[in-house]
Amino acid sequence: AGSTLADAVRTVRNLNALGAMATVDVLGEFITTIAQAEENKRYACEVLTTLQREKLDGNLSIKLTSLGLGLDNAYCEKCVREILTTARDHGNIFVRFDMENSPYTTITIDFYRKFRQEFSNVGIVLQAYLRRTVSDIEVLMLEAPTNVRICKGIYRESAEIAFQSREEIQENYKLALETLLAGGAYVGIATHDDLLTDAAKILIKKYDRLKTTYEFQMLLGVRESLRNQIIKEGYRLRVYVPFGADWYGYSIRRLKENPSMAGNIFKAMFTKN
Repeated sequence: AGSTLADAVRTVRNLNALGAMATVDVLGEFITTIAQAEENKRYACEVLTTLQREKLDGNLSIKLTSLGLGLDNAYCEKCVREILTTARDHGNIFVRFDMENSPYTTITIDFYRKFRQEFSNVGIVLQAYLRRTVSDIEVLMLEAPTNVRICKGIYRESAEIAFQSREEIQENYKLALETLLAGGAYVGIATHDDLLTDAAKILIKKYDRLKTTYEFQMLLGVRESLRNQIIKEGYRLRVYVPFGADWYGYSIRRLKENPSMAGNIFKAMFTKN
């Protein structure tokens, strides 16, 4: 969206006018100092107060490594609690824990399991390319009401822990999505894949899910024609809106992890929203 919170606000307001919701992400994962974690926490809280003040239809996504996970996990926990408390105190805005690469999978799930006992405004992301994901979903749904964004996953992981082919990932995505929908979880269906959006619509009908119990999700600037069609069909849709000074690092990391994103990144660099 740009380098400043004002850029993000403008983008979210435009998306709301088109009938889309938003989730805002302050760029800055994989930090090296606690001072950076503190700054990211402050900025995340500012996003929350701004969303409420500007009456925007949006929530917040956070990456735990941007808040000190891996540097000082106790400090990270302190930051997350402050963010969730700020969100609760400003209209109970929803906060989702983004999922990162495999060294952080288990601890991110553990953070979610802990915080959902204290807060009702928290959810997590799970990645369909990981072989463990369906089992993780089943465990989470057995324990408590569950709110999951299911995505394919973008990081490069070994065949030992992750499916490698597009077809395998699609099949596991559909299995994970059906497990979530059948089990009554709130689901963020995050995909730009026609096959998966079509499969999702069939599963939504199969399980007679109310529109308030799921939503489609897409990245800012990616497949806008599909986004508009989903909205036109009457489905709720949320757009992921990253912003911040670390846009260059974010883009380079994403290019290394998934070169197919190059077209979308260059489009964003040289065109206006």
